[in-house]
Amino acid sequence: MLTLERLHKSTAQVEEYVGMTTICIALHKSGLDGSVEEVPFAVFRGTLSDAPDFDPSFDAETLYNAMKGIGSDKETILDLITSRSNAQRQEVIAAYKCSFGQDLIEDLKYELTGKFERLIVSLMRTPPYHDAKEIHDAVKGAGTNERCLIEILASRNNKQIQDMVAAYKDAYGRDIEEDVIVDTSGHFKKMLVVLLQGTRDESGVVDADLVQQDAQDLYAAGEEKWGTDEATFIMILGNRSVTHLRMVFDEYEKIAEMSIEDSIKNELSGDFERLMLAVVQCIRSVPMFFAKRLYKSMKGLGTADNTLIRIMISRSEIDMLDIRECFRLRYEKSLYNMIQDDTSGDYKRTLLNLCGGDDDLAGEFFPEAAQIAYKMWELSAMTKVQLRPTVRPAPDFDPAADAQALRKAMKGFGTDEDAIIDIVAQRSNAQRQEIRQAFKSLLGRDLMKDLKSELSKNLERLIIGLMLTPAEFDAKMMKKAIEGAGTDEHALIEILVTRSNEEIQAMNDAYRAGYKKSLEDAIHSDTSGHFCRILVSLVQGAREEGPADVERACADAQELADACNAESDDMEIKFMSILCTRSFPHLRRVFQEFVRCTNKDIEQIIKKEMSGDVKNAFYAIVRSVKNQPSYFADRLYKAMKGLGTDDRALIRIMVSRSEVDLFNIRKEFKETHDVSLHEFIQVETMIGDTSGDYRKTLLILCGGED
Repeated sequence: MLTLERLHKSTAQVEEYVGMTTICIALHKSGLDGSVEEVPFAVFRGTLSDAPDFDPSFDAETLYNAMKGIGSDKETILDLITSRSNAQRQEVIAAYKCSFGQDLIEDLKYELTGKFERLIVSLMRTPPYHDAKEIHDAVKGAGTNERCLIEILASRNNKQIQDMVAAYKDAYGRDIEEDVIVDTSGHFKKMLVVLLQGTRDESGVVDADLVQQDAQDLYAAGEEKWGTDEATFIMILGNRSVTHLRMVFDEYEKIAEMSIEDSIKNELSGDFERLMLAVVQCIRSVPMFFAKRLYKSMKGLGTADNTLIRIMISRSEIDMLDIRECFRLRYEKSLYNMIQDDTSGDYKRTLLNLCGGDDDLAGEFFPEAAQIAYKMWELSAMTKVQLRPTVRPAPDFDPAADAQALRKAMKGFGTDEDAIIDIVAQRSNAQRQEIRQAFKSLLGRDLMKDLKSELSKNLERLIIGLMLTPAEFDAKMMKKAIEGAGTDEHALIEILVTRSNEEIQAMNDAYRAGYKKSLEDAIHSDTSGHFCRILVSLVQGAREEGPADVERACADAQELADACNAESDDMEIKFMSILCTRSFPHLRRVFQEFVRCTNKDIEQIIKKEMSGDVKNAFYAIVRSVKNQPSYFADRLYKAMKGLGTDDRALIRIMVSRSEVDLFNIRKEFKETHDVSLHEFIQVETMIGDTSGDYRKTLLILCGGED
């Protein structure tokens, strides 16, 4: 948030600092009754603005000449259109018709093709008519583009929605609300209708008592009761002001000991869940919401060009600079570079002009982005996530009956894999250990040896992994990561960073018992340098435990900041001494204070200043401290995306997290990658799994479709 002191800089300094188009930065004024009022100040945050010395007739003639004759001068067209504001483009359209008696948009449609044509033509529409067309395209025909409806209606202010409603009526002769009602259903439809009214409170006045009441009402409507009172969520999230809701969310976290986002994920589902999450994200930060949408539109094998075009156009004169900063903050890559890597030709050049610059060339945050980074760490520190497994103890458990059923499934000619999977994947680890013991006591046989002889490939590895104790499994995974010609450094990092002291100590004991060698010695023999020292520090299982010490956290943050100016070796040693030893709650506060000290995020520093396995280890620690389920969701995505599947990583995570937090990981996976973990496993494990048994077991562990 910019301060008054910052805004009192000269106009030239402010314009140079923040860009060219206006949004509102809110400064808070307290009333005598305890209310809070927002005082708006104009700050330039877009990448497109009015061109100086603008002459619409000259521009119209330039465009006419660029399109006459055989072929068209696309470079001239894109350079001119992306250097004019939308208001100026409307003047060019009028001048074109006056001068040449033709419709400029129709001529552009005729001369241009494909994605480039869609982008240029969309730039020529006014914002209300562009939004209206996007909504119309989303609801017409056989299917509905729910994500488009969510994006537009969750992110627009009252005037933008009211103008869009009027434009829709004018363009299509139909009522937008009626079309949305016909094409949607349930609570999702009700919330869309509320948002379409464009009547959210924008007074800026906040009643502290009502903040407390709304937070309590949301808690009572969801986490506190069996079932969910969706109407309460719709009424509060659909009508209260942005400032009010931000304060409600803070109060809610104190009451529920979890974020409003986590409660929505727990209580709601489907398109209604996605819509409510989008509303919350936009209340917190519209630029961050769009940064996430842009990333999802370009990651993976294909590009969601309609989403990319819609956002780049609609935000280019509003908050594109903030979106760029949020993008770099979250994804450690500039929006400019991602567009450059993911698109081509004149389409790419036009998008890059709208983007306006490459933030990878910059070092520090704009103040707004630094504020967002600081707030993200604050939210991470305040939120107590309820970890939820996908595998729980089976009711009416009978280890002797399960042992007999497993023996029957493996006896005689052929193996009944379905029977084995249904038992092993639907018992807790403690229950599986009882089955192992019962199998030996009743039948005089070693269940593990029988399973190894009857199963093969990935199914065998997965089932055996489930039958081991967590400590035995971790020890085996560490052994596999170390043995042989190459070392799987990512596996070593993942295990040592994410396990508790107790889990690491149990793993050390299991490693020594199973392999007659200490795990620390094995690490020493297979790694070197600072990376080896980091792993040795972590394998002690001696990380501090307990809450943050605020005074010490400020000192730690300053030491990390000072280390950024030191030699590389000294910097890495200082980072190791803090990141490998302090408790996770303490590190959350350290990383928050680091933003205050440096105006940078700790993740960016690690990415920029370090390299190789050291960088990967520190980065994994930071990601785990911030949001461990999100870290595992990314690891799962990387294990499956692309041409081949890293089955060892997939098995390791699915087995080790199924009784800890796999449900949370599922939710993070869906939010980050726009596809459910269940669906992704189904698609990505089809190649090479001819029987489907491996896939079936993974899907049972996954626990359901989101």
